[in-house]
Amino acid sequence: MPFHDIDNMPIYWPDHEDIAMQLYERFGADFDESKIYRIRFTELIEWVLEIPNFAGTREECNEAHLEQVQSKWVYEWRSNNR
Repeated sequence: MPFHDIDNMPIYWPDHEDIAMQLYERFGADFDESKIYRIRFTELIEWVLEIPNFAGTREECNEAHLEQVQSKWVYEWRSNNR
């Protein structure tokens, strides 16, 4: 696979950091740390499923994945806003 195709690789639920980076790119600084942790999981699932190249399914999602996504998203926010 050519290097330029790396952005087109499928993303799955265990790819927490990739998901968080995509969410940060979408929402930027609109969601700070406290807002990220207050997002309802039902909303978060929908946002993840809307990510381009996301290949996971709703059925594969669980609370542990969502908590990890939130944590990684906060880390991404912190690294870009402090």
